Amino acid sequence: MAPHKCRGALNIGFQLSITIGILVANMLNYSFAQIKGGWGWRLSLGGAVVPALIVIVGSLALLDTPNSLIERGQHDAAKTRLKRIRGVNNVAEEFNDLVAASEASKLVEHPWRNLMQRKYRPQLTMAILIPFFQQFSGINVIVFYAPVLFQTIGFKSDASLISAVITGGVNVFATSVSIYGVDKWGRRFLFLVGGAQMLICQIVVATCIGVKFGVDGYPGELPKWYAVVVVLFICVYVAGFAWSWGPLGWLVPSEIFPLEIRSAAQSINVSVNMLFTFIIAQIFLSMLCHIKFGLFLFFAFFVLVMSFYIYFFLPETKGIPIEEMFEVWKWHWFWSSYVATDDSHNRVEITKEAYP
Repeated sequence: MAPHKCRGALNIGFQLSITIGILVANMLNYSFAQIKGGWGWRLSLGGAVVPALIVIVGSLALLDTPNSLIERGQHDAAKTRLKRIRGVNNVAEEFNDLVAASEASKLVEHPWRNLMQRKYRPQLTMAILIPFFQQFSGINVIVFYAPVLFQTIGFKSDASLISAVITGGVNVFATSVSIYGVDKWGRRFLFLVGGAQMLICQIVVATCIGVKFGVDGYPGELPKWYAVVVVLFICVYVAGFAWSWGPLGWLVPSEIFPLEIRSAAQSINVSVNMLFTFIIAQIFLSMLCHIKFGLFLFFAFFVLVMSFYIYFFLPETKGIPIEEMFEVWKWHWFWSSYVATDDSHNRVEITKEAYP
């Protein structure tokens, strides 16, 4: 539904809500940990009922999109909804584009089979590799196990929880920066700057922990200034993720899929994301025990690889209507050889300066 000129900012509102939720959860965990008797964890666990109820109630008031209405043949309702969303009466051109895209998608009977076609190879590759790289950036090590990680490097229990609150606050702030800049600076710029920032921070944190802990894992008395330096670079790392791979890992896949394969491709994107979220959550503690500070170098390697991948293989999608997104691959040095030249999509003029 979002206008293409501000689609990125509106889409990242989803990620901002997630980061706010993480921050609130960290604050509640810290508060419940102060309860005497050791039963505060029950409140942390049971508190998940509250957002679940909000989602259920909110879904009852959720409106259909113009695309959804067109798919079900309710063209008049779709045009009315589009006028309401855009705030203007003249939506004929955009409405006709939506109808044309919908009609083209109805000609496709097997979206999963068609997703395997050569001309959709760019979208399929992005649907798999972007969520894969997002999880192997190492962010879930911080999000899932921040208190455990901080305790491991010498923080006391309360200090580790408050450090998780600090990183949660940084996460919210940096995501807000992404909302401001994604439609001004572009997706590629944020991907690359955030990747460089995460890479540097992971190397510094690995070095600090390696120098102090060594390979035996016993640092002795951890100086306060040393702990502050580690937390500082972890916060800078979180900020780098929160204005790049965090929101863009969801934004870019959601806007590059043509309507005729969108449901199948988006399913793959979410499935890959959830699969590797689960895998990282299961193996992190074992990896921390076995390779210690090398864990950060492990994730730094993937950050380096995924930054090169973005630089060479992802075209800029800023400001391009979703119905015309198919055209961006035709200018790309690599993907142009996969995209058919006789497709039925609308032709648009796109400047070459957005592509490497």
